Amino acid sequence: MKKFPTIIADPQICHGKPVITGTRIMVWQILELLEAGGEQKDIYAAYPSLPQNSIEAVLHFAAQRAKSESYVPFIKENPTQIFA
Repeated sequence: MKKFPTIIADPQICHGKPVITGTRIMVWQILELLEAGGEQKDIYAAYPSLPQNSIEAVLHFAAQRAKSESYVPFIKENPTQIFA
C-alpha cells in the first residue's frame, strides 16, 4: 500500500483549513487545479515543495470526507434548474 503524506487541519495554519503536512498548500487548492483540468505533473512542477503522492493523498482525503459526511437532501423543484 502506498504511503500518503499526512493532511492536517491546525487552527494556527491557514485558518484551520486542511493542508498537506509541511506545506501551506491547502487541499482545496489542489482539488481546484484538478477540477480545472490540471495534470499532476504540472501541479508538482508549480508546487516544488509538494511531497510525492500528495495529489493522491488529497483525492483520498476528499473521498473519505465525502463518505463520512452527512448531507441535507435537496430536491429540484424545476427539473431544468441547474444547481452550481
